[in-house]
Amino acid sequence: MTVRFQADADFNQLILLGTVRREPNIDFQTALAAGLEGRSDEQVLTVAAREGRILVTHDQKTMPRHFADFIAFQTSPGVLIVPQHLPMATVVDDLALICLASDAGEWVNRIRFLPI
Repeated sequence: MTVRFQADADFNQLILLGTVRREPNIDFQTALAAGLEGRSDEQVLTVAAREGRILVTHDQKTMPRHFADFIAFQTSPGVLIVPQHLPMATVVDDLALICLASDAGEWVNRIRFLPI
């Protein structure tokens, strides 16, 4: 199964654009397209799960706790947490590698911090 990404509302759009520019076939949905602006972490996780998309976020304070609560009752395609201090090129490389070299099933109910 192909890896598909969902950007959180706070995710750096330059990273999203850089990832898609590097690998045009990557399916990376913006928060705007998914209607995530102003939604709670649980709602964001629900939307990503419904769409079968790995959530990509900078939120390392509250998302891990909400993710743990979420997977206690539901299945998640996974979460990737990108620290704000990482160079954009590193993040783009890691996201492209994840998409091209892994299967979506490998990320189910997993949370990972970049870099990989």
